[in-house]
Amino acid sequence: MKKHKHEAQLIKLAVEIGAGYAVKRGYSSFEPGTSLKDKVECIYRLLVKDKLIAPLPHDKEDGPGMKHRLVVWIAKQLPDDHELLQ
Repeated sequence: MKKHKHEAQLIKLAVEIGAGYAVKRGYSSFEPGTSLKDKVECIYRLLVKDKLIAPLPHDKEDGPGMKHRLVVWIAKQLPDDHELLQ
């Protein structure tokens, strides 16, 4: 997996946009105490269900893999000259 320079900021942005997407799809918003791990997994599974990202193989479905898929997904949504992609 190729690491992005601003991976922490990209995952934060991916969770923020993914949570907004989930709400628009009819899901309730995350509770204030929901961990980042749970948010990443929920958003990952929703995006896989909607066929917006490719699923990981079942034996590779772990936290870092899901985070990486979300980072790749959000990086593709951003314009090429976005500051987080530099």
